[in-house]
Formats: sequence, structure tokens, C-alpha cells
Amino acid sequence: EPASDDFVMGVGGWTPFSELKEEDRKVFKEALKALVGVEYTPESVSKQLVNGTNYRFFCYGNPLTAEPGKFPAIVKIYAPLPGGGEPLLTKIERVLL
Repeated sequence: EPASDDFVMGVGGWTPFSELKEEDRKVFKEALKALVGVEYTPESVSKQLVNGTNYRFFCYGNPLTAEPGKFPAIVKIYAPLPGGGEPLLTKIERVLL
């Protein structure tokens, strides 16, 4: 679902999925830096303002095994307000198409 440039994110509501910005990529990279076994490539992002920001990244996962096979997934991350700590991976859900 494409996001409008004039869409304003309200507290508690999710934005439509849209193209990632550099800040989104930094949050994603920081939260997944210790994850091993599967490489995730973010394609788009949706955000929710809370006491910080919840992120839902639509990604493709690729297991780092002898027989890799890409699969779609939603990677959920919580980023606290500035000064509140590092972004945290909260959940990874496979998407069934």
C-alpha cells in the first residue's frame, strides 16, 4: 500500500507501508546485528508512534545454509525514544502467500 507524502502518523496508528529512508535502514541494521542463520533484506516499512516507535519491515529472508530459499517475512522492531537505548528485535513472522 503506497504511502502519501502528506500522510501524518498519529499516535497509536500504523502508517501505510512505504519506501525505507536511511534512518529506517539504521534501525533495522542495529536491531538485527546479532541475528545469525538468516539474512533479512527490508523492502518497505510501516511505523507506529508509541513511547518510541514500533516498526514493521516487510522483508525477504534468506537462510544462510547449503540450500537457501527466500521467503517473505515481517520483522518487528521497537526503537525507544532518543537516549532510551538501542532498537530491539521483537518478532519475526513468516508471511504465507
